[in-house]
Amino acid sequence: MPTPKQMEKLGNAPQVTPPVSPTPGPADNIPEAYWDAVLLDPSGRARAVPIRQLRLGEISQYLLRLGCRRCDRVLKIQTSDAVRLYGAETTWKDAGRRLLDSKCENRTGSHEEDGCWPSFE
Repeated sequence: MPTPKQMEKLGNAPQVTPPVSPTPGPADNIPEAYWDAVLLDPSGRARAVPIRQLRLGEISQYLLRLGCRRCDRVLKIQTSDAVRLYGAETTWKDAGRRLLDSKCENRTGSHEEDGCWPSFE
């Protein structure tokens, strides 16, 4: 605890405030270091390729899910089973289309309109 003399001395001393830097706003330029950090972030690079474009051998998920926007059917398959059925070099998009087209419940009779509309999840 300071003595009364020290407290009086502190009270008479000029108050020094640190310089205030303005807070960056939406109209301000973003520094180059920020963009470098964003581009070098490994989690950002992993999401650059959609899962439907990955080969089955590259997918690390245990369970793959596929839905049809037309007949609202949902299919789930283990990645290991998909690799065994279609091969590791097949893309998930191709394997999913084969899975859905084999059992589509909406048939119109027109070749162009038949088949499911896949939604890869």
